[in-house]
Amino acid sequence: MEARIIDGKKLSERLKEDIKARVEGLKQKGVIPGLAVILVGNDPASAVYVRNKERDCNQVGIQSRVVKLDEDTPQRELLEYIYKLNADPTIHGILVQLPLPPHMDPNAVINAIDPSKDVDGFHPVNMGRLVIGEECFEPCTPKGIIRLIQETGQPIAGKHAVVIGRSNIVGKPVALMLLRHNATVTICHSKTVNLKEITRQADILVVAVGKPNLIDGSFIKPGAIVIDVGINRVEDQLVGDVNFQDACRVAGWITPVPGGVGPMTRTMLLENTILAAEKKWAG
Repeated sequence: MEARIIDGKKLSERLKEDIKARVEGLKQKGVIPGLAVILVGNDPASAVYVRNKERDCNQVGIQSRVVKLDEDTPQRELLEYIYKLNADPTIHGILVQLPLPPHMDPNAVINAIDPSKDVDGFHPVNMGRLVIGEECFEPCTPKGIIRLIQETGQPIAGKHAVVIGRSNIVGKPVALMLLRHNATVTICHSKTVNLKEITRQADILVVAVGKPNLIDGSFIKPGAIVIDVGINRVEDQLVGDVNFQDACRVAGWITPVPGGVGPMTRTMLLENTILAAEKKWAG
């Protein structure tokens, strides 16, 4: 059996067409959706991400404002900039590119963003709403993961989902979202005993740990949906947390790296920005 590929790039392009139409609808009502992205320092990977986000915005008609600050910018100055964006009616979404320089507290920075403009979905208000099942901005990568699973046509309800990784950015929120979709959810991490025994029970396996080729076919239940969130550079090649070739022999569906979760994360950022603009227009 050869796993079917869940093409995140194709799905994201399809979703962008819907987003573009929603942007046009808002513009006809006099609303131009605006996203501000703040980049502090000169991290090369972050700079690439920001350029990609700017390109995505231009593609669908969202007004993009990129703010670049020096590595040694005081945290107070960054917070003041965020407060100005909070009060700016032309900006509907605010994203601060992580990681931040060591002298900055990422929690304090995230907490400074107006929850109604927190299109990354990391503010404690939005995370709290996610926990209790209220409407909120869902974090972009987990939101994209759910869409990729749904793309298989297989129901999430009643399935056993195993998430490897417990970060606040991916592991915890995607577990909550899978639970919201009525899956039975197990979270595994570095202290988990008998990892393989647990993952082989998974109908849906989400791997988000940042360790190249950690999971091979022996960890996977035959026919399972495998979502590989990892992106690791090994000998000038990008590889995931899942050994793709080996996993393909066992899984029913699998995301590639690159071209799986990554494009969906950026597209969900666009969708959250449109949601923010639509809510603002609706009053």
